[in-house]
Amino acid sequence: MNEKVLKALNGQVNMELYSAYLYYAMAGYMQSINLPGFCRWLEVQAMEEVYHAFKLYRFINEKRGRPVMQPIEGPPNEWASPLEAFEAAFAHEQKVTASINNIVDLAAKEKEFATVAFLQWYVAEQVEEEASADAVVQNLKMAGGAGQALMMLDREMAARAFAIPQEMAAYVSAGGGAA
Repeated sequence: MNEKVLKALNGQVNMELYSAYLYYAMAGYMQSINLPGFCRWLEVQAMEEVYHAFKLYRFINEKRGRPVMQPIEGPPNEWASPLEAFEAAFAHEQKVTASINNIVDLAAKEKEFATVAFLQWYVAEQVEEEASADAVVQNLKMAGGAGQALMMLDREMAARAFAIPQEMAAYVSAGGGAA
């Protein structure tokens, strides 16, 4: 695997794990202000980010590269409001999208076409990630500061669930073997 692309992919693993840290921090904040549905939504988001890191990690291994774990920066733990937290989440997803797009560009320049193909899943996933975070931002803006509207949103957010992706479930059930 091209060293520049490998370094960028390892950086993306770190970014995905940071994303999980960030969403767990936000979940803790939401729980502390008695919004368990928002907490649940963010916990599920954190689990998805761990899965994103797992997919990258496995790809690096499959390409005979070496995944290198780096220190994960501590995320903020306080926000002024749920809206501020979700605006930060949306901005973070835009940053992740830019990072993935940069890696796709680098991989294409370095003629790492398998990496370009692999990353197309992330390109599509980021459209969903940004839209999902932005939808919560827009709903919170519409709710204003109205307690009843916030409680309705909280109940909606609680319905989100994490389904273990097939490739991760197969990997775990195989005892860590190839999925």
